[in-house]
Amino acid sequence: MVTAAHPLTRATARPPHARSVRHLGPNWYASVMGTAIVATAGSALPVAVPGLRSVCAGIWALSLVLLSALLVARSLHWTHHGDQARAHLLDPAMAPFYGCLAMALLAVGGGAVTVGRDLIGLHNAVALDAVLFSAGTVVGLASAVAVPYLMAVRQKVDAADASPVWLLPLVAPMVSAALGPLLVPHLPAGQARETLLLACVALFGVSLLATLMMLPVVFGRLITGGPLPLVLTPTLFLVLGPLGQSTTAVGKFADVAPGVVPAPYSEGFEVLAVLYGVPVMGFALLWFGLATAYVVRARRHGMRFAMTWWAFTFPVGTCVTGAEALARHTGLVVYDWLAVGLYVVLVTAWGTAAVHTARGVVSGELLAGPRPARVAPRPTTARTR
Repeated sequence: MVTAAHPLTRATARPPHARSVRHLGPNWYASVMGTAIVATAGSALPVAVPGLRSVCAGIWALSLVLLSALLVARSLHWTHHGDQARAHLLDPAMAPFYGCLAMALLAVGGGAVTVGRDLIGLHNAVALDAVLFSAGTVVGLASAVAVPYLMAVRQKVDAADASPVWLLPLVAPMVSAALGPLLVPHLPAGQARETLLLACVALFGVSLLATLMMLPVVFGRLITGGPLPLVLTPTLFLVLGPLGQSTTAVGKFADVAPGVVPAPYSEGFEVLAVLYGVPVMGFALLWFGLATAYVVRARRHGMRFAMTWWAFTFPVGTCVTGAEALARHTGLVVYDWLAVGLYVVLVTAWGTAAVHTARGVVSGELLAGPRPARVAPRPTTARTR
């Protein structure tokens, strides 16, 4: 008897490497961000540690490799699993992570100029940063518009669903604002430099005002709705992102403003770096304590590792760079020690998240799809026996 050969389904027709990325979401870019900030923050610490810069250069190179690998993997995801990719865009829990793509591009680009230049040379570092900064800024602005639009028009969200994850697409322009000034000295003097600096100030305003609108929603949910689910508890550290990054940004504005903008404004940036940065860093430390208390509680209630643990890295790293900026502009030793202390926390968190992530990738657990919910068996009755 002759039987007709059944055509392969789309799932089985895909090559194995394509099937393995079906559940690889944009949240994975957080690992690139967390790795890059370890290098950037470490290279600017106000204390001299022998060999630290070389280690930071190596960590930056690792972030570049991770970014390249994830860009390829996510391209495969969109090519072979378009249905899943579109589902991510319509999922209010996953769509905000598209802001992580922008921040990963920006973080690696900024790291190229600060520490990566030791490996690839200043000219190549500036060229790489120019490409990644441009791409990251465009993606970040697109995410800041598209994600809230989709949440309002296509996604079904409720106030009870609010979480710090909603901040991610809004913080991306702030990362551009903080890292754009690194390129200012490499542009022709005059209009080009001033335009880029003021564009970064505009991006600062975009992100700051959008964040100020979203934070009350997140904080209100936390107070009135009770603790977040255990797996989401680490995302409370995401609130530190706009706080530390905005403090870093105003410090960078003050660093490059002299000679770029007229004297009254350049001096104003110096004042802003202190009068804005000091109170915001104070609030960041308050939130750090609150978020830590929630995490301790969650661990006692059985919180296990998830990719949300990467929230312990990049936001804390922005507070390190913010403290470094305040140390430069105030001359106070207390900010030197704050930067060092936070950097120790950052490295510890990064090492923990990296080890667990590597273990989960090797075992395949992190790349597996969500497990189906277990259905309790029906009780046996006289009728069903």
